[in-house]
Amino acid sequence: MANEAAPRFSAVGAGRMGRGIAIAFAYAGHRISLVDLRERDDAGWQKLVDDARGEIASSLSALARLGVVEPAQVESIAARIELVRACDAPAALAAAELVFEGVPETMEAKREAFEHINRHCREDAILTSTTSSILVTELAGIVHRPERFLNMHWLNPAYLIPVVELSVHPGTDPQVLARTRELMEQIGKLPVVCDASPGYIVPRLQALVMNEAARMIEEGAATAEEIDKATRYGLGLRFAALGVVEFIDFGGCDILHHASREMSASLDAGRYTAPAIVDRMVAEGRLGLKTGSGFYDYEGRDVAAYRQDVLLRTLGMLKHAGLFRPPAGETEP
Repeated sequence: MANEAAPRFSAVGAGRMGRGIAIAFAYAGHRISLVDLRERDDAGWQKLVDDARGEIASSLSALARLGVVEPAQVESIAARIELVRACDAPAALAAAELVFEGVPETMEAKREAFEHINRHCREDAILTSTTSSILVTELAGIVHRPERFLNMHWLNPAYLIPVVELSVHPGTDPQVLARTRELMEQIGKLPVVCDASPGYIVPRLQALVMNEAARMIEEGAATAEEIDKATRYGLGLRFAALGVVEFIDFGGCDILHHASREMSASLDAGRYTAPAIVDRMVAEGRLGLKTGSGFYDYEGRDVAAYRQDVLLRTLGMLKHAGLFRPPAGETEP
């Protein structure tokens, strides 16, 4: 592989995550190398190629059946993904501006992968790990230029969900973070940033919701079917129209404060006691939209227009779910 012809992007690890990332870039019109670092015999390599090509084609064909891409585009999009064998990995890594490490979730596997990446990547390359369980501060120590390193957590399916969570360590260069955000936005992603904290943003929130749903079934509080109906068309509609923190401000921090107090008393104090920040905001009268200040500052904002926008967003989600009903005419007594 000649460097001048090699893709600017490289995903290290040809498993499920690497394939999803590769589709995301290929869909956006970019060529990307999908690099396998494991030494394999010819039969093993061919099996990996067949499996990867089959999964990529299957994912793109599913999008075609849904009208997202034209059937004729499936082959050309897939062709932008170059499967790279271990012996050709040095050339692919040397050409990459942005590298995604996506090998199995063990420090041993990460260390081995970054030994290759450190050795072959160019000095100005941005390096990322797609780990969902190892903190960026732990991995920064095994990276050659830690100032050019951050974690990037993709949500499955990686080629479909727009949010990618960028987790930085104290030594991450702000310009590197800015360039990473720019590159991800160019392929249609919506990057969000968090510090080195277990669970990022989305997994940390969703783990609580999923555990509580399972607990409700265990307790006999509701069936799986009823919980799913409530979350899809109640909780889900709300949080698709309003962010979680925005929702606190919209309803009022005092509502969360009182609800937490009641449920901590009746259900479980460990799960439902409000954090100190909520108690402090209520004591200070920073209740959200209705007092002009909460987690957000509403000073100078057209509150009526904002409320109208929230209503519009919610109606949009209601129509998308097929649950919007126009007003009925007069009914017979």
